[in-house]
Formats: sequence, C-alpha cells, structure tokens
Amino acid sequence: MGSQTGFDHGSVRTFKMLQPSQWDDYFLYAPIDELELDVFASELEAIKPNVRDMLMSSSPAELGHGSVKRKVLLIYLMTSLGVAYHFENEIEKTLAHAFEKIDDMIANEHDLYTISIFFWVFRTYGYNMSADAFKRFKGDDGMFMDSLAKDAEGMLGLYEAAHLRTTRDYIMDEALSFTMEHMESLAGRARPHLSRLIQNALGLSQHWNMEILVAMEFISFYEQEEDHDETLFKFSKLNFKLLQLIYVKELKMVTKWYKELDFASKLPPYYRDRIVELHFFVISMYFEPQFSSARIMLTKFYTVETITDDTFDRYASISEAESLANSLERWAPDKDMDTQPDYLKFVFKFILDAFKDFEREVGSEGISYSVKGTIEEFKRLVKSNLDLAKWVQIAHVPSFEDYMEVGEVEITMYATMAGTLMGMGYIATKETYEWLKSRPKLIQSLSINGRLMNDMAGFEVRGNDSFRKCEVKWDDMSRGYVTTGVNCYMKQFGVTKSEAFKKLHQMRVDNDKIVNEELLKIKDVPKRVLKEAINCARMTHVAYGYGEGLTHPEGKIKEYIIALYIDLIRL
Repeated sequence: MGSQTGFDHGSVRTFKMLQPSQWDDYFLYAPIDELELDVFASELEAIKPNVRDMLMSSSPAELGHGSVKRKVLLIYLMTSLGVAYHFENEIEKTLAHAFEKIDDMIANEHDLYTISIFFWVFRTYGYNMSADAFKRFKGDDGMFMDSLAKDAEGMLGLYEAAHLRTTRDYIMDEALSFTMEHMESLAGRARPHLSRLIQNALGLSQHWNMEILVAMEFISFYEQEEDHDETLFKFSKLNFKLLQLIYVKELKMVTKWYKELDFASKLPPYYRDRIVELHFFVISMYFEPQFSSARIMLTKFYTVETITDDTFDRYASISEAESLANSLERWAPDKDMDTQPDYLKFVFKFILDAFKDFEREVGSEGISYSVKGTIEEFKRLVKSNLDLAKWVQIAHVPSFEDYMEVGEVEITMYATMAGTLMGMGYIATKETYEWLKSRPKLIQSLSINGRLMNDMAGFEVRGNDSFRKCEVKWDDMSRGYVTTGVNCYMKQFGVTKSEAFKKLHQMRVDNDKIVNEELLKIKDVPKRVLKEAINCARMTHVAYGYGEGLTHPEGKIKEYIIALYIDLIRL
C-alpha cells in the first residue's frame, strides 16, 4: 500500500500501488529489419499457391465424398496453424458446398475424430451442424461408449467440439463431461506432443483461446506429427515469423507513443503501466497482418480505457470523478475542471487528444461515424465508472441485478467492441454501430461473463510480489473494494462464497452457450464483426484464465509475451 501526497491536490491519498511494468524500455529499442520483413512476405507469397492447391484440387483417387472430407479436415489444420485467413474465399466456398451434402457425407462415418472436427469446423464458420451426429457414439444404455476413451485424438476432438455447444445441445454437455473424465489419464498415456496439446486444451479450449496462441502451440504439435505436410508446415512457420516481426514493429511504435506521453511524471502511480500487455490483448481482436494499423489504434484506445478505469477505480475522489465524468459527457471541460488537480486535467486532455488522433486517422476514409459511435459507447462506459465509484466509496453492496446493470457496461465490452470496429474501415458500417447500440444478446452475454470473470478472479488473489520481495494479497477485498458481483450475490441470496462461486460459474457456462447460439443465429451482421465478438470473449478467457492478467501479468501472460515477441520462431 502506498500513499500519494504530491501532484498539487494537497490531500493525503492512500491507494494500492501496483507492480511497475516488467518491460520498461525493452521494446522501445527493439531492432526492426524492414528488408527481413519484405523477404518473409515474398517467401510466403511464393508458397501460397501451392497451399491453395491443396485446398482447391481433388485427386482422382478420392472417391465419393473423400475429397470434401479431406478438405474440411485441412481447413481445421489451416485454422489451427493460423493461416486460414489467407484463403477466406476458398474456405467459404468449400464449406458452403460441403454443408449442402453434410448428411450424406457423414452417414457412414464412424471415426470420432472426423465427426468431431467436422462439427468444430462447421460451427466455427457459422454453419449449424446438428449435434445429433454424435448419437452414433452412444451405446444401448444411452451413454458414450467406453471404448472411445482409447482414442486420444478422437477424445480431444470431441472435447474441443463440445465447447461450441448451444443451450439445446444436451448431448454436447454429456460429451464434455465424458471427455473430461478421461482427458488427464489420456494425457499421461499419449505421445509427448499430443499430451502437451491435451494439457493445453484442458487449460483453455481452442474455441475460447486467442487464435495466435493456438497457432503458436499447434505449429509445435504439427511438426511432431509423422504425416505432416512439409509445404503446409513451412508456410505456417513463415507466416508466424512474419506476424511476430510485425507485432514487434507495432509494439515499438506504441511504446514510443506511450513514453512520449510521460504518464510517470504527469500522474500519481495509481495506474496500470501495461502498454506491452495491452498490445498483446489487442492481438486477440485481429491477429492478421492487414490489421496492423487497426492494432496500433486499438492499443491506444485500450490505454484510454485503462487510464480512465484506474482513475475512477483506484484514485479519484468522488468530486473529481464527477467533474471528469461531466466534462467527458459534454466533451468539453465543465465549470469545475479549472479547479481540479493537474493530474485530472491531464487525464481529460489525454482522452480528448487520443480521440482527435482517431478522428484524423479514420476521417480521411470517410467513416467518421465510427469515431462518433465509439465516443457514445465511451461516454456510457464513463457513466458506469462513476456509478460504480460512488457505490465503492460508501462500501455499498447493491442487489445483484442492480450491480450487474452497471457492471456489465463498466467491464468495457461494449466500448471495446466499438473501439475494435473503429479500426476496421468499411467492414464496420453505420448499421453495425446501431446494432451494437441496441444491446444485442450476443454482446450482453459477453459482458455478463466478462464482469463475472473479472470479479471472481479479483475476489481473492495471492502471490509473490518481486517488487516488494514479499507475499501479498492483491484481491479486491484487501483494498476495501466490497462492491463486487460475488459480494452482491452472497448478500442477496444469503449464500457462502463457495456457493456464490458455483452459481456464478454456472452463469458463465450458460452465457458461453448463448454466445455460441447467437453466433449461429445472427444473419444480418457481417461475419467479420461477429468474429470480433468471439475474439472479445477469447481475450477475456485468456486475461482471466490464470488470475487478473492485465493487473497482474506475471506468470502465464508474461510467458505468452516472451514466446510471442522475444523468442521468435526458428525457421
């Protein structure tokens, strides 16, 4: 715990100091070889036609539905290896054609791995393949056959497929329970590289994982497969290396921007100094090279969200918070802003200046509506920040419903979606922003889950603080933050912490199913926009899968960053 008395507001103010950035200026001085980037891009383009031929050609030896089956399984490999974006049109044509004959194609198919991968691919790409296909793997007793447990790859495929279940896919609920009973023992008996893949999936399934992390893990797995295709493998490694180099270049640019703003001298140390981690999480939203400018813009927007959140959540007095919220609602200083401390004036100016930069960047493209739509969502976010701050200040524990109404907005999903769309050019239309404004069930479910995951991860966290050389508690309760979903639920329903956690976890599971269901049902929103919604969910799962990944990134998030930005893949 640290106290801050400077920065001209004169009062003693106690706040929780966070661990400083683990990276300091490391990426500011990262060497960038533009020639190397061009060479890898050229090599990738040279191999690309050969990989495309694998998807589009058919062998005379492939009888009946054999060619289509092979292509669907290849699409799974391409998606897992992180190269499917190169062949979006070809994949869409292949799957549209295959889905028309799906029933005939799988009629005599009894391989668990094949059916599971088909289900995963079709559901992932928006085709509602029926879960009834898995009934063939049940015995006369209505249970999944025990003999399936001997098939490690098939069981892993079924486990992954089960994570695309909807609210009515009861058989997939059974499939998930069945596979989880056997996965640990299967990992112990499987070949080493398959065992690692199983263990990774148990940590976080592919469906809910960031695409770039899936690719990083799967490339290593695919290399160890005896029957791997050398051309596809080489293409995947080249693609991943190119992406890594692009990410490092972007991170160097946003680090320079961040350092020039000089937050350290302008603000008390209440904020999360996390520019590297913010860029990492941005990659979840769009990892492909064509979205490089969008990633830079979104990293800046995430910085705006983070500084705003920390100002309301960790430092500002209620009068300061109200002045900032009023000024942001007017998008101009309110009558009290002149009397506010310099740190608050800096925060306000930083936010407005950032949005002016966004306007300049997208205004030339004739899509300034995207900035306006993002500002509207940002204002709603700020209002929720203020509402929550007022509750926290007086240690108020409202009803669970009232808390969630505010908390679902404060967790930033709506604003994050708006900011993500802002960098996507004409993909995000005016109608898309109107859709977001209508509070669709898809985004609402993502927001509920984001809120619950945040509150459950932050409720009680212990760890070693290398900065202070001691074990500390980082949970919300230790800093007097009682206004959380866990406390609200416990108070309203008179249950214990463990009972509350069990119920909130079930809410998360139910909302994951709703997300999957909505992704299949929505037809009047561009597919790429819907993909940003599931990518938002993936970012949340990675961020909170091992604690509070942005606030306390030491551990798994740090490992990911080292693997992605520092330990570049060897060709």
